Amino acid sequence: MLCNEARAFKAAVAVPSGRDALQVKRVVEREDGSIHDGECLLGDLTDVGRQSTHNLGAALRKLYVEKLGFLPDVVQNEAEVYLRSTNLPRTIESLQQVTHGLYPTMKQGKDFIANIRIRNPQNENLFGNTGACERLKVLMISFAKAAAVAYNPTLEPLDDKLSKFIEGKPVRLDGTPRASGILDTVRATTAHGVNIPAELQEKQNIDLIEAAVVAEWFAAYKNEEVKRLGFGRLLNEIVQKMKKKAARQDEDPLKILIHSTHDTAIAGLTQTLGVFDDKWPPFTSSITFELFKQKSSANDSPYMQKLLSSLTAPVLPQKHYVRMRFQNKDMILPACQEAGKHLEGYPAFCTLEAFSQRVKELTPVDSKAECAVV
Repeated sequence: MLCNEARAFKAAVAVPSGRDALQVKRVVEREDGSIHDGECLLGDLTDVGRQSTHNLGAALRKLYVEKLGFLPDVVQNEAEVYLRSTNLPRTIESLQQVTHGLYPTMKQGKDFIANIRIRNPQNENLFGNTGACERLKVLMISFAKAAAVAYNPTLEPLDDKLSKFIEGKPVRLDGTPRASGILDTVRATTAHGVNIPAELQEKQNIDLIEAAVVAEWFAAYKNEEVKRLGFGRLLNEIVQKMKKKAARQDEDPLKILIHSTHDTAIAGLTQTLGVFDDKWPPFTSSITFELFKQKSSANDSPYMQKLLSSLTAPVLPQKHYVRMRFQNKDMILPACQEAGKHLEGYPAFCTLEAFSQRVKELTPVDSKAECAVV
């Protein structure tokens, strides 16, 4: 009973005279036909999830609007904000909550409409899309099987403690239920204050399961081919938008892009870029890519710009940098650690050129061909 919020809404319906709104309340029906207020479907965004995602949006507002003055106080145009989600209710609703935290109703211009972009399954790249890439699917299954061989023996000591909670079955990566299901259930119940058996709360037990599950799901992203097929296209899209912004400056109205995806994507992306912490991402985890430009006295002065132009002297190009943050911590990317590939003295500020080069290495030249299984 964790989904009391946002069950009532208005739905657009067609009527002979045009369109109307139908008052709707969504409820969960059990097999016996009974209805219980506030009950969640499996995988729903709960009230706690709604609050945490709203808080994320509010934190973005506090930083980028109130503290830095980077984003406008009131959003007027949807061209300023890019919103995209995977096609699942919980990620769409999460994005709605984040957006409302960033720009509450009173901070939205009268013509602003939050366009939430959703792609067809074959075009989705906000996670490692095994459904659209057969080669990636084969590789992920192969790595998962290898993880089971390597880690199942480490889980055997848990049988005496935990099997009684899963109908006497062993705790295994490929068991029934899978170890990932056990971890997911423990984390979800803990986050909502639901009482669970003491054995499932013992850190040493959960740490054993987490280490095995993390290897099962994310060890594959140490492989260069998996990186390319999993997140190369997404990273390339991000870089191309950064380059466009760097080139057009204020002529490009876009200020912020928010993508709503999954914990598996968060971990897969950090592993792809070499900064994974080998932990399953907490709820409402976030990755931020920030684009910076370095000011120079000549370039930032309109007078000097005009003077240099009149003297036919070259205007020095502005340097741009990318900073990746995970859970509000700067990530130092391995691809940017050589001298000249980051802002001197600040290794977290990767040059846009170095970041772009690494992403180019990770981007499939022909996704369709590389995804084919020969």
